[in-house]
Amino acid sequence: MKRTAVIAAAILLLTACGDEGLLDGLGDRSVIAVHGETSTTSTTIEVIRAETPVGAIRASDVVWYNDGLEGEGVGVPNVVISTVWNRGDGATSVIQATRAEIATSLPGIQFPELLPETVGWITSQLVFDAASGTLGANTSAQFGLWHTEPYSADGGRTAVLRVRPATGSDLIGSISAEETTSGLDLSWVAESFHYLVSCPIDLQDEACWAMAESPMPLGLLLPEEVAPTE
Repeated sequence: MKRTAVIAAAILLLTACGDEGLLDGLGDRSVIAVHGETSTTSTTIEVIRAETPVGAIRASDVVWYNDGLEGEGVGVPNVVISTVWNRGDGATSVIQATRAEIATSLPGIQFPELLPETVGWITSQLVFDAASGTLGANTSAQFGLWHTEPYSADGGRTAVLRVRPATGSDLIGSISAEETTSGLDLSWVAESFHYLVSCPIDLQDEACWAMAESPMPLGLLLPEEVAPTE
């Protein structure tokens, strides 16, 4: 797990450095405008994004299928969770939700920055305990990664990510791998959540590991108009 520790440390360092990360100040261009006896300096920062690895695509570059749902919930977590629940029929536990609704409902939730290059769409849902209308304990949110337009064809899904609250028995800081008859399952704990990504047998292991090793706050993947402001 050496590569996991190194990459995880790098990601934590990058996210801790703010929106510009370790590249703060690189490529800065300053323009000085002089007005009488006073001068004002304005700085334009040229953001340099690391090159996307071969075989991967960034989560910010794919289509989030549920963005734009009518009646999107806004406000504090309980209000948003209730809004999503009321979107359903009162019996279905898996309900479509925007990424902004999920980021608000589960503060601190993360999502892989690097996805298999075949992924073109992401679907997102909150998962409920239908009896109580509260988020499920075994799965609270799930994301489908698709290489064809979602729900247009059988077998169009590349992988599934499921998220639940972490428990005292979960190990923090390590990625567990389990070979299954369907493919490869990778699970890990970050902050207060447990993550499980299930990859089919025809997806290369390296692409599955890249997802587990590149988590970032989902809040940083929101569209600009709904991204949280400091």
